[in-house]
Amino acid sequence: MKGVPVLRMKIYIDGKFYTENNAKISVFDHGLLYGDGVFEGIRAYNGRIFRLEEHIDRLYLSAKAILLQIPFSKKETIDAVARTCAANKIRDGYIRLVVTRGVGNLGLNPFSCKKPTVVIIAGKIMLYPAKMYRKGLALITVPTMRMAPSALNPAIKSLNYLNNVLAKIEAIQGGVLEAVMLNHHGYIAECTGDNLFMVRSGLIVTPPTSAGALCGITRQVVFQLAREHLGLEVREENLTRYDVFSSDECFLTGTGAEIIPAVKLDGRTIGTGKPGKITMRLMEQFRELTTHEGYPIPK
Repeated sequence: MKGVPVLRMKIYIDGKFYTENNAKISVFDHGLLYGDGVFEGIRAYNGRIFRLEEHIDRLYLSAKAILLQIPFSKKETIDAVARTCAANKIRDGYIRLVVTRGVGNLGLNPFSCKKPTVVIIAGKIMLYPAKMYRKGLALITVPTMRMAPSALNPAIKSLNYLNNVLAKIEAIQGGVLEAVMLNHHGYIAECTGDNLFMVRSGLIVTPPTSAGALCGITRQVVFQLAREHLGLEVREENLTRYDVFSSDECFLTGTGAEIIPAVKLDGRTIGTGKPGKITMRLMEQFRELTTHEGYPIPK
């Protein structure tokens, strides 16, 4: 609109802020060449960054697992995330924190990279249309299997998401927005970027991380909310498609997705075909929690 200033995103790279047009990394960065690096997706609500410390702890554990030395302390990284939100006037938004192996040669050897690259983007995200949170998602099971933990442990949030991208392609080509991924044993691992939960007879169940599921931050929040506010147990079990078909409710969790109901899998209606009562209560409790909990963004 004429006369209204356009806010340009400020991107943090290695301690400095750049405009969107000037924010660049080298074509020789191993994050680009080989997906060699780690990341975190983080949410901000009401001027606070939700579960920031937990996200930073997980980032550093992911980096440790791939022998990547992050060039800042945890405190410095937390401060950088908060400053990036402030620079972009973010009060409610999504933060992508990326640490790549850095610039190296064209070979796989990560030790040719002398200095990691740290990038922080603070903006907005909407993974699913708003109406899906009211009506629920339809899911399909896709042929692309989740990477085996013995090949690439799901606890490592690496930049190599091609496994998930292939599953997302299959979901979209199948006419839905989200897919269920199985592991090599035929058990449910997770969705393309979300953890999966189901409810049966008042018990909440989710696949264990050993099945190929990420130990998600929002997943852990559901454990907390179910126990402290709903008085319900959350159990980890190996789950099959049949378990979801026969469940009373189903929902997905993730930082980007938050908590979203699923009402159909592979053409089978889950429960009543509408978001369940326990799912809706968890969504309400989650929204309430995010109104006041988190690391404050400086003004």
